[in-house]
Amino acid sequence: MRLLFCILLLLCQFSVTAQSLTLEDYARQPQFLEIKISPTGKYLAATTRGEEGNIYLQVIDIKTNQIISVRHFTGRDSIGTINWANAERLLITLVRDIGALESPVPTGEIFAVNADGTNARMLTGYRSDTEKDAATVINYLPEDDKFVLIVTATPNRLGSFSLIKRLNIDNGRTRQIARAPMRSSGMITDNNGVARIAVGEDQNNDNEMVLMYRKDERSDWQTLRRYGQRDGNFQPLAFMPDNLRILGLSDTQTNTKAISIFNPETGKEEIIAHHPKVDVDPIVSFRNGLVSEIIGAAFEYDIYDEVFFADIEDKEFSSHLQGLRSAFPERRLTISSGTRDNSLAILSVRSANHPVEFYIYDLKNRKLNYLLNSTPWLKAEQLAQTQSVFYKSRDGLEIHGILTLPKDKEAKNLPLIMLPHGGPHGVRDNLVMDRDAKVLAQHGYAVLQPNFRGSGGFGREFLQLGYQNWGTTMIDDMTDGVMHLVNQGIVDKNRVCAYGASYGGYAALMSAVREPDLYKCTVGFVGVFDLNLLYTDGDIPQRKAGINYLEMAVGRDKERLDAQSPIKHLDKLKAPVFIIHGKEDQRVPIIHADRLRAELEKRNHPFEWMVKEKEGHGFYKPENNVERWQKMLAFFDKYIGESRVAN
Repeated sequence: MRLLFCILLLLCQFSVTAQSLTLEDYARQPQFLEIKISPTGKYLAATTRGEEGNIYLQVIDIKTNQIISVRHFTGRDSIGTINWANAERLLITLVRDIGALESPVPTGEIFAVNADGTNARMLTGYRSDTEKDAATVINYLPEDDKFVLIVTATPNRLGSFSLIKRLNIDNGRTRQIARAPMRSSGMITDNNGVARIAVGEDQNNDNEMVLMYRKDERSDWQTLRRYGQRDGNFQPLAFMPDNLRILGLSDTQTNTKAISIFNPETGKEEIIAHHPKVDVDPIVSFRNGLVSEIIGAAFEYDIYDEVFFADIEDKEFSSHLQGLRSAFPERRLTISSGTRDNSLAILSVRSANHPVEFYIYDLKNRKLNYLLNSTPWLKAEQLAQTQSVFYKSRDGLEIHGILTLPKDKEAKNLPLIMLPHGGPHGVRDNLVMDRDAKVLAQHGYAVLQPNFRGSGGFGREFLQLGYQNWGTTMIDDMTDGVMHLVNQGIVDKNRVCAYGASYGGYAALMSAVREPDLYKCTVGFVGVFDLNLLYTDGDIPQRKAGINYLEMAVGRDKERLDAQSPIKHLDKLKAPVFIIHGKEDQRVPIIHADRLRAELEKRNHPFEWMVKEKEGHGFYKPENNVERWQKMLAFFDKYIGESRVAN
């Protein structure tokens, strides 16, 4: 089977040369985002990004390689997800972009269109002619070509509960079939399309996670489990083929997240796979669009890796995946869609050193065909290389980090940028491509991204060690990573700067406050600089759940908040500061940047300033990121560049 996709590729107006990648190359957003094959294998649906930034849906006839329809939305509306509801009709979820460091916000609108572009209709949301409430699809009902199951929510209506409805994908009409047992709950259906698991947060009880269950559609809902914010919990993913047991991720019996099967009738939970140091994810086989069997586990420790179980029934599907794994060692391989008969599948493959590539796999003939690169102007051989690194914190914790080194340069006495991630809790830096790290490394800097305590993926205990320690032991973990590289001879101790965004911006400044003789400069991008403002400004304190989170993460004690707010300790600071912010940032409002600038001006402390009027929590516009990198590189070069090499 051979697919050329010449029409799709003609949309890429770029030239590939052996020259170094430019900042414009890195700033350019991925052109190809998602590809889904139709249930019968007749079409491919692909989302692509135009030069103006809009996301387009294109439907291609596989047999003729012809684009048969194109669809996009205007203004701030954008395409979130695409899925085939049947062999000829697609459902699109709409989103709005609010900041590059935040996930686009679903609008609750579901839009339907035929493969050939006909019968386009807004099915849910305020612009719908029928179902006005926001909705989420919870089951595409692969055996039903006319309906999908949705959950509707009216979040602004006090006392309202989510409703489960059947949605006609042609005309948008709905029929309520059940009411969720709690407000704005996540729902999981069984293999017959009956909603039987509900998951939600009890914001009035410190964000407790509530897991509810019913035996069948006629039974009453009952509470299975309640888990506090600090407790281990069971996160349901799908019903097993027996329609009784539930597949999920769990740390109720282990410190890290394990693959688990829970029996709601007996209350017993069976651990299927577990890694002692990092969380794992299930690898499953599919039949008729439904989960068939757990056949393995995926995890990322020193590398991204997968293990496959021997004692399984679906050995053929496992054999396919194992063969594909050997073709792409250390890369993440995801099956994004497949035909109903499991004859064809679309794969995406990625790693920290390889842009996302798409393939079509013929399971019957075991043939793999390359489709396209999501960023065809980025070539793997041109990229700086990224790898895992491990070190010990000063109090004995094992810390994992991501290290990116300049290409064609000896890893000895390099200038370093310490780049902590945002979040900070539950987030981690993975072995996936980070454009900041690649840009900095291409310009001669080693880049360390430490997964300090409080990061996700390394177990509940490691996560909770970060609570209320944003400016203390979490910062120490970062400094300990820098000193590890210094002691290894990789980094020049006299040429170290810090840079980060959101919490990472806070950490970059706090690191320079706590270690004034180590960091020669610091860059805070949309950073938090006064922890007290988290309770009064921005979108976090607008929700009870947000307040609950803050009380757990940073606490209420004023003395502690002041002690861990870098803006309160600027007299200790020696490093010049570069402040970068978006004027429309709702997560970390610009008051953080304004107050930091005012305090630096009072002290006549050297700083640089860059604010973009129409950007939010992170910069979306490629030209703004190009300018940001240009100014950051000039800033770093000034303080730790080649001219600063110690004699």
